[in-house]
Amino acid sequence: MIKKHTLDNGIRIVMEKIDYVKSASIGIWVNVGSNNENEETNGLSHFIEHMLFKGTENRKANEIAEDIDNLGGQLNAFTSKECTCFYVKVLDENIKDAVDILSDMFFNSLFQQEEIDKEISVVIEEIKMYEDSPEDVVHDKLTELIFKNSPMAYNILGTEENLKTFTTKKVVEYMKKNYTPYNTVIAVAGSFDEQEFVRMINEKFKDWHNDNIKHVDPEAEYKRSVVGVNKDLEQLHMCIGNKTIGRHHKNYYPLLVLNNLFGGTMSSRIFQEVREKKGLVYSIYSFVSNYSNTGIFSIYAGMSYNQAEDALRTILKEMISIKNGNISDEEFNRAKQQIKGNYILGLESTSSRMSSIGRRELLYNEIQYPEEVIESINNVKKKDVLNVAAELFDIDSLSITFTGNLNKNKDIEDKINKVLGEKYED
Repeated sequence: MIKKHTLDNGIRIVMEKIDYVKSASIGIWVNVGSNNENEETNGLSHFIEHMLFKGTENRKANEIAEDIDNLGGQLNAFTSKECTCFYVKVLDENIKDAVDILSDMFFNSLFQQEEIDKEISVVIEEIKMYEDSPEDVVHDKLTELIFKNSPMAYNILGTEENLKTFTTKKVVEYMKKNYTPYNTVIAVAGSFDEQEFVRMINEKFKDWHNDNIKHVDPEAEYKRSVVGVNKDLEQLHMCIGNKTIGRHHKNYYPLLVLNNLFGGTMSSRIFQEVREKKGLVYSIYSFVSNYSNTGIFSIYAGMSYNQAEDALRTILKEMISIKNGNISDEEFNRAKQQIKGNYILGLESTSSRMSSIGRRELLYNEIQYPEEVIESINNVKKKDVLNVAAELFDIDSLSITFTGNLNKNKDIEDKINKVLGEKYED
């Protein structure tokens, strides 16, 4: 049973009690991510996530780490395009101390300029680490193309140029403007006393007041593109993608089934055809990134330069095959079963249960039970998947990003455009 309680100041608390465990996971979810930023503030949401670990009025940075370790707990955080989450997992006997640490970080962080300057260097190294990963480079470049002229296109980490402008004043002002009780959810899952937990949260958070902010997402101006990034690499890394639907769309679950059978697993179409049967790539998979109102469907493949044409051609042929209705009952049912299995297995930890209820309440203001998700997956029909494929697998609307040694392989873009221009429809 999932219960919800709203404090007088607007903070929502969602709770799922699980009697057979001896731990609890607690998360503070704030509806603030890179999607809230502009060109000047890009990277601040993620940077604030880092800074909350750098010392408060009551604890130095090392004392935050030591206090959590003394509890035998785990403390972490992450930032996405739509939200930031600070979370902890502890034994049920240590919930009060965990809430004290989380709330102290949330309200009493110092944001000293000395610590900001040090953390700027840390995040710049994080950016460099991602730039050294070809998969991340092509994924990020595809996101830029799909969500062009929209905050959804921003890199969550920001840019080195922006980071160097961050000051105590800039950090505090951004947090004061964007963090409000109305866009904050506190989620807990595991072993805990519900009334006592609400009392603890109320005690720590009741005096927080801030005006609600209305965030409007500008519509991205998607126009298909083929873009390369030059890097001295032994392989060519490619992303093929299209703009797709948000999590609330009626075709969300058919999209998940389509992704699973097309490239989501080792038994999927493109893994079997491109890697196993033809040996054209080492790594290939598809995935979907769904947000509140929009999303990306993408295929990643890493290959040698001379295999690029054959690999891309095979992928596109498989798209058209599915568009033409070539989905067997066996692979359709297997895809649904895999999605259900992954979902249920993922709910066997208090952390994932907390994430599930916290994210759902934050972004959609609703409670969704596992039984409802399973029913939605079961209700997907093959015709629903084909309807999604008809729009998503339109060759003329696919964007492609690639990275590799383009100085030595100057004709790669021409080869990609040549394959895209070939006739595939039967």
